[in-house]
Amino acid sequence: MLSCFRCRNTEVMYIRRATLADATPIRALEVQAATAAHWTREQHEALFAGEARPRFVLVAQNDASDPEIVGFLVASCLTDEWELENIVVDDRQRNRGIGTSLVRRLVSEAQTAGAASIILEVRESNNPARRLYESIGFTPEGRRKSYYREPVEDAILYRRSSQFCDKIP
Repeated sequence: MLSCFRCRNTEVMYIRRATLADATPIRALEVQAATAAHWTREQHEALFAGEARPRFVLVAQNDASDPEIVGFLVASCLTDEWELENIVVDDRQRNRGIGTSLVRRLVSEAQTAGAASIILEVRESNNPARRLYESIGFTPEGRRKSYYREPVEDAILYRRSSQFCDKIP
């Protein structure tokens, strides 16, 4: 399903469910992102394997006819709790609202599926990501000491509960 979202600068952004054909461009985009969770090629391809745990993978494009992927999001889908595992926006495309559009689509899909909440963790120093999550209704609820490596840093845990917010801010 292809969705159209208006980004911050009034340009239209196309967001769709990812396919196996997107695994290589997703990996290429993730490798260039210093703060992203770095996965192997096999892990990216496994996102689309039938026997893999249920995952929700979105990609963002500037235009439906332009094959270039400018952002992606990966979430695991348990019955009542989804987890945002990875989100990356191309460095050249930052500050256009792409990350916000991806997370809003995730929240919408999770609510439609009946999930009670979405959880995530983020580096304590990743202030742009933390502002994004908080602007969409995620609240900090804990900390994992020295969770990240290279450099060692705490992870801040966030949650957005569906029952407290019917509307996406």
